[in-house]
Parts: sequence; C-alpha cells; structure tokens
Amino acid sequence: MRKHASRLYIRLKKRISLPPGGTLTLGQASRLLAEPGQEERYKALPLYRHKLEDGNRVVIDVLQIVKALKDSDPGLEVEAYGDPQVLVTVEGKGTKTRIAVLIASWLLLFFGAGLAIMNFHTDVSMKEVHQRISELITGRKSEHPLWFQIPYSLGIGFGMIVFFNHLFKKRFNEEPNPLEVELFMYQENVNAYVIADEMRKMSGRVDGRGDG
Repeated sequence: MRKHASRLYIRLKKRISLPPGGTLTLGQASRLLAEPGQEERYKALPLYRHKLEDGNRVVIDVLQIVKALKDSDPGLEVEAYGDPQVLVTVEGKGTKTRIAVLIASWLLLFFGAGLAIMNFHTDVSMKEVHQRISELITGRKSEHPLWFQIPYSLGIGFGMIVFFNHLFKKRFNEEPNPLEVELFMYQENVNAYVIADEMRKMSGRVDGRGDG
C-alpha cells in the first residue's frame, strides 16, 4: 500500500530582522502548517546564515526554501502561499534613545509646523478675514477680534488631533490615520524596490558565473 506523502503549507513573511552573524530558520521566515508532530521540526530548519560580505539586506526566495525542505525531506509536498520572497534586514543592537536628539527634533518639528501655519495665514490674509467676519457679526470693526481668533486657534489644534487620531499615546478608534497609511505605503514601496533590486543583483551574479 502506498504511503501517504506528508504535506507542508507555508506563507512567507514580508520582512524580518536578523542579528549580524545570525541564522535564519523556516519558523522565522514564514508561518507554516504541518502534520501533527512535524511542525516544530520544520520550524527549526536553517535556511540562511548571515555573513559580513552579504551586507545588511538579503532576499530569501520561496524556491530556496522549497529546495531546503526537499533536501531535508525528499518525500515532502510543499505548498506556498503569499509573497514569493521574504526580505531579511540585518540589524545590530538597538541604540538607546538620546534625549538631546529627541528634544532637538521635537523643537524643530514644533517651530517648523508653527511657521508653516503662520506663513499660510499670511498668504491668504487670514487676519483681514477674521476682522471682516467679526465686523459682519458684531457690526463693529476690531483690530484684534480675540473672541474669534482664540477659538479658531484652539480649533486648529483640536482638528489636528482628530485628523491624526492620536492624543499622546491614546488612540480614539481603530481606523488608521492618513499619516499611518502614507507610512505603510512608503514601507511597502521600499520593500518592493529592495526585493527587486536584490533579485536583480542575484540574477546578475548567477548569469556571470554561467557565462564564465
């Protein structure tokens, strides 16, 4: 009677981190589903060991993973889903947050944003607009209609809080704000570019060896 071949389902992660000189295993690079008792063995399968000459970015292709699995277990049937490559970034020990740099960055952003708002208001003559609105409502012309300008200024701050959906570490709802969406799209584009560039370099190295 023919023995039933074992089957492994894998879904590669998009991006993972690895310490310098570290070893990448299948469990780190993907989510997998195997027959009872086999999952831990496949998770521990080594796929790649970092070397200094490899730099800080490495792309692992699904075909490399299938080959490693077949070498380990020739009778294994592998079914892969999701992305065909996983981007491995090599990162050293995390650096401690430097208070001076944090404060300088915060001040730069604070005053930069303030100047941007002030320049915008100057360009659109916001002061004259406020004076005209105050005159239309009260019937009297005022050089400094603070009763209108102060709530307007507070409204700008409140609007920014609502727009970014954050107040310090507090989040108002689960919907992502526009900044988070833009950062996500930027990271996705960076990952796609890096993977394509690394695959191109790998293809060039293989072609170079073949021509020789």
